[in-house]
Amino acid sequence: MKIDWAALGSVFGVSLSATVALVALFTLGLVGLSKHETATEQGGTATVARGGAYACFALCGLAVVYAIYLIVS
Repeated sequence: MKIDWAALGSVFGVSLSATVALVALFTLGLVGLSKHETATEQGGTATVARGGAYACFALCGLAVVYAIYLIVS
């Protein structure tokens, strides 16, 4: 049995980068919602923060749907 170490390393690298990117995107969404909540409590509005947070969550959802598509096809 021969292991293709280059392919294994490539899969590891792509998996690690995708995981870090997805977690960072989700974290940005949570930060945006937190900033919106803080601004609302202080009497202001932070519609850009809320919109950015929703965009981050939408991108996370699209990434998950794309991953499922790749697995199924």
